[in-house]
Amino acid sequence: MLPLFDMMMQAQNGAAMEAVARQFNLAQEQATKAMAALMPAFSAGLKRSTSNPYDFVGLMQAVASGNYARYFEDMSRAFTPEGISDGNNILAQLFGSKEVSRAVAAQAAQMTGIGQDIYKQMLPVLADTLMGGLFKQTTGQMASPVNPFVNTAMGESIQKWLESTGFAPKPKAAPEPNIFDNPFTQAMQLMFSVPKPEPAPQPNPFLDNPFTKAFQEMMGLGQQPAAQQPAPKAPEAPKEEAKANAESYAAMLNAMFDSGLEVQKSYQKNLEAIFETYRPKPSSET
Repeated sequence: MLPLFDMMMQAQNGAAMEAVARQFNLAQEQATKAMAALMPAFSAGLKRSTSNPYDFVGLMQAVASGNYARYFEDMSRAFTPEGISDGNNILAQLFGSKEVSRAVAAQAAQMTGIGQDIYKQMLPVLADTLMGGLFKQTTGQMASPVNPFVNTAMGESIQKWLESTGFAPKPKAAPEPNIFDNPFTQAMQLMFSVPKPEPAPQPNPFLDNPFTKAFQEMMGLGQQPAAQQPAPKAPEAPKEEAKANAESYAAMLNAMFDSGLEVQKSYQKNLEAIFETYRPKPSSET
């Protein structure tokens, strides 16, 4: 699974940032910076949604039934009134309120210097596209990754900006070569070492998990004829095992929703504080 930032760079066959730049009268480099500044907020919203199964299932059902893949394939659709409406529906479920969206826009504007009003218009467009990309990835419809900035001056410029702002780690020096790290030494070690048992094949965490199965069932991909229905399920696992499985799936989903950017600690904290500030307070008992 691609991180959110890398996934968004694949939208519209790699032409997404060009489409965003044209729509909002920005340089393509500015559009990419704007998108990078918003990905951590989307990542935080998606991760928070997994903590409430009802919210998460509702979000996934909306994506499955709303045909959001079309926005990922053609971003011009996301600029239409229907696209803006669909995007605002996703924002309401991810961010919870317009106040969070406004605060996220203000934080991103402070980071990049791009106007807050542009971010307000951009948020629903990116929400549409993001959910369409997640839909395509989860259902195995994502094409091979492309890098729209490969061998271009803008690619180098974007990378330097990501590093200077703390969105990406600076490249580390190559490690010193190890004299023992060569085929001859490895062959000698293999000859004199005790053979290790071959590890059992590991299941694919993205194809064999409840999230993908639930997604497929929502779209009718997991339905089978009555004659092929699986046998009745075995008794439920003990609570400890069920808890471990739940934590494992939560960790997998969090990895899926990672922004793919090493965000400045102060920027990340400010974004998290936004969600905490505007989180609905539980009603007091009467």
